[in-house]
Amino acid sequence: MARACIVGAGIAGLASSIRLREKGYEVSVFEANPYPGGKMHAENYDGYRFDLGPSLFTLPHLVDELFELCGVDSEHHLPYIRKTVLCHYFWEDGTRFFAPADTTRFIEKAAQTFGESQKRIRRYLEKNQRKYELTAPLFLEKSLHKFQTYRSGQTLKALLSAGGLGIFTNLDGLNRASFSNPKLVQLFNRYATYNGSNPYKTPGIMSMIPHLEMGMGTYYPKGGMHRIPISLYELACSRGVSFSFNTPVSRILTHKGEATGIRVGEQDIQADIVVSNMDIYPTYRKMLPDHKAPERTLSQERSSSALIFYWGMNRVFPDLDLHNIFFSADYPGEFRKIFEEKSLSEDPTVYINITAKESPEDAPSGGENWFVMINAPGDYGQDWDALVKQARKAILRKLSRMLSVELEDYIAVEEVLTPGGIAKRTSSYRGALYGAASNNRFAAFLRHPNFSRRIKDLYFAGGSVHPGGGIPLSLLSAKIVSNSVPAP
Repeated sequence: MARACIVGAGIAGLASSIRLREKGYEVSVFEANPYPGGKMHAENYDGYRFDLGPSLFTLPHLVDELFELCGVDSEHHLPYIRKTVLCHYFWEDGTRFFAPADTTRFIEKAAQTFGESQKRIRRYLEKNQRKYELTAPLFLEKSLHKFQTYRSGQTLKALLSAGGLGIFTNLDGLNRASFSNPKLVQLFNRYATYNGSNPYKTPGIMSMIPHLEMGMGTYYPKGGMHRIPISLYELACSRGVSFSFNTPVSRILTHKGEATGIRVGEQDIQADIVVSNMDIYPTYRKMLPDHKAPERTLSQERSSSALIFYWGMNRVFPDLDLHNIFFSADYPGEFRKIFEEKSLSEDPTVYINITAKESPEDAPSGGENWFVMINAPGDYGQDWDALVKQARKAILRKLSRMLSVELEDYIAVEEVLTPGGIAKRTSSYRGALYGAASNNRFAAFLRHPNFSRRIKDLYFAGGSVHPGGGIPLSLLSAKIVSNSVPAP
């Protein structure tokens, strides 16, 4: 039986292992960490359970279809619920907006809260849906680096519609042209952070991202986000995929322009195909040092990272939900700090995820587990000790003021994860959460393809390659890899 070796057991590595196994390969996965899931790991700190990484679950059908591929009912392995509220939004002037998941109710409530016409909001959301439906089959579900992708009628239709997709303006400009209320503009600008980009630079086509939440739903997997990779790991094991943890791969082996296997310690392991789920930058720099690297791709601007505080709170906050956003009063300044100065704003936008709202067992009785995150630059050697102190003070001051409570009095447990910590745990270059940023209209085309042009039988999956970062796109990268790999 032909063999596939996969480097990394992140979400894309797990999905690739299942797809290649069902395609007929003997599959072996090698992971440097002692656990599967990559960024989607979890920890328990003194009775408070935290998902350490991604906290938003959209497009669950991309997970479901992996179970369906294996003839298994996903509901028994990964049950999830659809949220009726998308997010609780807070502004400094006291404005609060608890965004309903139902589109009609969202439009009605947003119009009332922000003084915009329902017609304008509905038109904006409908345009987002059309953009997604027109471009997703091309930009997200297929390789942009193969000629046949551009031969379809669907591609031609997308190209003819380019003027209306928002490619030639930035997201902030598109949103300001759509709405008069700056708070609603800010609400829709924040979707740029879903791929680690700057709303004042990323193209307006990114306005299709809200459709993933508002049109297709936000979900919560019972047991937390960590259940997603664990359920896929269990599925892969049940199908005969082998996993080796605490096993870093030092080299991808090649011979006469073909990938022939991997090196683990002193052992060379032969394979018919190799898939790297590792960040594309260290893949070339560490595992393919003798091969010419795609320098233009590797030199792309990195996406934002994150500074995360895991706070075990010894009280309950009824005004908060699973997802909560406390906006900065100076949004442009926040992104200048992150992307231009490689520093942190003194007034950061704060995101709080509280899984205890859905899974009470994630915190002791009468308490909550707060995943408190601000957008941050990658690790460029900054003084993170000083920046953590600055950020902690700013976050506590902001939240205490906006929630009318002395928040620090209720922190029973605290852990911190910096961009440097993210880089160390996940081998993500500079701790970037999404690989390259999408701060120009050509970013999608500059991402590394899911295959090597120079090395036969070498493939790439994960958030640092096409189609991009985040759970859905990482899962799609695995699907593209599987569709590209020849039958054994």
